[in-house]
Amino acid sequence: MNNDILLQAIGVNAGYGAIQVLWDVNFELYKREIVCIIGANGAGKSTLLNNIVGTLKPFNGQIKYEEKEITRFDSSERIKMGIGYAPEGRHLFFGLTVEDNLLMGAFQRKVNRKILKDDLEFVYNLFKPLKGYRNKYAGNLSGGEQQMCAIGRALMSKPKLLIIDELSLGLAPVIVDDITETILKLRDEEDLSILIVEQDVQVALDIADRGYVLENGAVVMKDSSENLSKNKHIKTAYLGIA
Repeated sequence: MNNDILLQAIGVNAGYGAIQVLWDVNFELYKREIVCIIGANGAGKSTLLNNIVGTLKPFNGQIKYEEKEITRFDSSERIKMGIGYAPEGRHLFFGLTVEDNLLMGAFQRKVNRKILKDDLEFVYNLFKPLKGYRNKYAGNLSGGEQQMCAIGRALMSKPKLLIIDELSLGLAPVIVDDITETILKLRDEEDLSILIVEQDVQVALDIADRGYVLENGAVVMKDSSENLSKNKHIKTAYLGIA
């Protein structure tokens, strides 16, 4: 891991209306690193992601990306800067084909058809089942295929940072294994930085370099994934190990 910080949250307090969810959250992610954010339902994980991708603005605090403050930037501006997002629930366009969904990920890029074709082939090589279903409606895909399509759509924006909310939700273990293997490949071969929010703590710690633990909207622990997996509190509260 190098010392170049790609993404930072500094003293972020955030929520919805009068309801505060995040309390003075500090967080950083380095280039070519996989970081996971773990915690129970309602801990504030998705709220933190919404502040990072720009669908929610903090009450106060800062979000920085490549040393530039982006706290008040819209989501579209953040996508142009290289932040790709695969949201919880996938949010695919079910009435469009797989390929049309993937192309939606590149709609802000001003590139020619040859480049788009090459980018599509890159995604199809990563997620081989999608190539055979390129003309199939996204609503007819299995859960695993939909997750592949959602991640592929995010990759079509050519991000430097890929954010995935609930990577394994509703997926069979064998599909999770395939997708996590692809995530590692993206980090190692494509120089991508990756941020994962994940309720399955074991999955998160298996794939990430470092992790942050959110409880009641605050960071209560941060460490290497190896150390977190050995931590007594993590074992008891999240892994079901006495």
